[in-house]
Amino acid sequence: MQIREFDALDDPALDDYARLTDVALRRAIEPEGGLYLAESLTVIGRALAAGHQPRSVLTSARWLPELERLLDGHDVPVYVGSPAALEELTGFHLHRGALASMHRPTLPEPAELLRDARRVVVIENVVDHTNIGAIFRSVAGLGADAVFVTADAADPLYRRSVRVSMGTVLQVPWTRLPEWDAARALFTDAGFQLAALALADNAVDLRSYAAAAPERVAVVVGSEGDGLSRRALAAADTVVTIPMGHGVDSLNVAAAAAVALYALQV
Repeated sequence: MQIREFDALDDPALDDYARLTDVALRRAIEPEGGLYLAESLTVIGRALAAGHQPRSVLTSARWLPELERLLDGHDVPVYVGSPAALEELTGFHLHRGALASMHRPTLPEPAELLRDARRVVVIENVVDHTNIGAIFRSVAGLGADAVFVTADAADPLYRRSVRVSMGTVLQVPWTRLPEWDAARALFTDAGFQLAALALADNAVDLRSYAAAAPERVAVVVGSEGDGLSRRALAAADTVVTIPMGHGVDSLNVAAAAAVALYALQV
């Protein structure tokens, strides 16, 4: 690694890390620029283990020994500044060791991920990065095989999503889905049943569904406010609901995904 100490915050080499609390700016720089940010030594380590390539790293001097171990074999610049300079540059206190600007990997084709999978999750139009990250963490922890994200859903590689997932978005295979007509054909051709988590008069209780679940199931979860779209519900083979009590009609989308995956464990 190439250690480069800095004082000037307007150095163009530091642009990947500037004003990270501005969501609009991050969306402009990260996906379109082919980058994402890995925050913390743990997440950076998982990104590197997944084969992702770093462009640069930002840190303070105290973390250099650990970074030297992590970056063994990667000839990338490591920008080192004081804690005060790092906070002024990024807009927040960098207390997790380091930030790395990573090149985004090429997303696989959906059919490729479905080929050997048995349990997957489809995220439709979920826009909260915290929920995205929490869903990925449940997928990793509860043994599902892949995640499929619709075009209007939030970016799984946005910094908050990666952090909340504890880096599991870098381990769980995922990709974007086409529109529902084409997406349904992909799942049907691969032998999957689409199980939509939603409230409906014809919904099947999750316990009953899990007791006789088909071999291949795609759990479909929807946006925080409106839930699943009409097109998603029309594409589903079954609508499944989680029984609730005390006048509560539903769970948070990330919690619902976790409950469904636990019930469907095989």
